[in-house]
Amino acid sequence: MKKTITILLTSLMTLTTVVCVIGFLGYQQIIAYPEQMLAIDEPTELTIAQGMNVTKLGADLETKQIITDSWKLKYLLKIKPEYAHIRTGLYQISPGDSVGSLLTKLNRGDEMTFSVTLIEGKTIKEWHESLVDLPHLTFDAEVFNRVLLKNGDKSGLPEGKFFPETYQYQANDTLESILNRSYLMMQKTLEAAWSERDTDLKLKTPYELLTIASIIEKETGKPSERDWVAAVFNNRLKLGMRLQTDPTVIYGMGDRYQGNITRSDLREHTAFNTYRINGLPPTPIAAPSKAAIFAAAQPADVNYLYFVSRNDGSHVFSETLAQHNRAVNEYQRNRK
Repeated sequence: MKKTITILLTSLMTLTTVVCVIGFLGYQQIIAYPEQMLAIDEPTELTIAQGMNVTKLGADLETKQIITDSWKLKYLLKIKPEYAHIRTGLYQISPGDSVGSLLTKLNRGDEMTFSVTLIEGKTIKEWHESLVDLPHLTFDAEVFNRVLLKNGDKSGLPEGKFFPETYQYQANDTLESILNRSYLMMQKTLEAAWSERDTDLKLKTPYELLTIASIIEKETGKPSERDWVAAVFNNRLKLGMRLQTDPTVIYGMGDRYQGNITRSDLREHTAFNTYRINGLPPTPIAAPSKAAIFAAAQPADVNYLYFVSRNDGSHVFSETLAQHNRAVNEYQRNRK
């Protein structure tokens, strides 16, 4: 009770002091000052640096002709001391903002938020293009490997290890911190999928699961077919059959791939050509989605060993080579 009375007396003394200094008319102007609109025609970035206070900010905004009568802030803070607690960061001020709404924004720390999208099914090299020109972030090609090292991964093989998602960030973030979130999210997703994997899954490690999931991601046009595609690959691995999947050939070709795969490409012996190698390629070939990872861990209970594209994003699945050849003749060889 005494504390409340003390606060009320202090507030009353502050108001009395302000009124005595600037008069009743001046006091009314101070009270109305938060309603003054900012003089801007378009959204503008505003940086609040370390050591900046409301008085300095007001003087700076008046110099830029965004507000007038910044001297009123000194007295406004005596009446509304909560406005004084502004936070550092990058903010956006917009037409329609007032002095009061700006101070409230700075008080809450409502900094500008940006986003970066890591698209599923893309390689790290393809991601590079979208990471180069991000606002307020600096990109270099080694950032992925730095994240690996930070998490104890010395492989130097970042492909597939970063979770595709849209990430929000602020101006004081770094690309490395964003990608670290992506890496940790992929590890968490992979761990969950591996712990729930089918008992007859022909895979030895979570990394193999990640690798097969990346192939499923590249081979799947329709989400409903993911677990069937996963079943084909798992069935082939159990029988010792080669995977024979085009996306691995394309990945192994690198920059030589120009949109078509020739017979000589299929015969070429690369580490990723699953027409020539047994088992899985040495690394993932893209960033798999969560759905592809769980499909890889829990394939459909079907006996399919083959599939061929209908050229509309869907596939025909077959259990025997004879069935598969008929589907190939119908949808591929006779295609005009």
